Amino acid sequence: MGRVIVEQIVSADGYTVRPDGDISWFVDSDFSETEDDQLRMLAQVEAILLGATTYRMFAAYWPGADGTTERIAGPINTLPKHVVSATLDEAPWGTFAPAIVERGDGAQAVAELSRRYSGDLVLWGSLTLADALFAAGLVDVLRLRVVPVLIGTGRPLAPTVPGDTRLELRSSLAFPHGHVRTEYLLARG
Repeated sequence: MGRVIVEQIVSADGYTVRPDGDISWFVDSDFSETEDDQLRMLAQVEAILLGATTYRMFAAYWPGADGTTERIAGPINTLPKHVVSATLDEAPWGTFAPAIVERGDGAQAVAELSRRYSGDLVLWGSLTLADALFAAGLVDVLRLRVVPVLIGTGRPLAPTVPGDTRLELRSSLAFPHGHVRTEYLLARG
């Protein structure tokens, strides 16, 4: 049974997007120094999970990314991808295998996928789906990629998580230009 990892990019003050959905505060950030760490995580990942909005952003960028300058493009493009969506009929991925569209309740779909895969499943972005996974108790690992910027307001990481959800620090890694990656296990109580 695979673990479900929710990985989110957050500002230093804990926001995932500005109130209007703007993400330029991290899109313009240089993540090159974090690639080795991402590749280590991706070596354990068997499939990628996305919501429809994040799928659209990823599919517009990653299939055409230069794998020699962005080494994570290889795994992102070749790993199986599952898009939880009630609106998409198909999910093409450039010249690579298309993503599989999962219908119905997102938490139920991910629970089934975690039984199907023996390796890790990683969810990027996809805030509505992440909320559903937290609410259903399906998140095993929370990876935060903190960008050294304060944006002041926006959508917090997990606004619907029940209070006092305990986390156990698994690892933390600071990078020379201020990025910090912290990985937590969700305490099971």
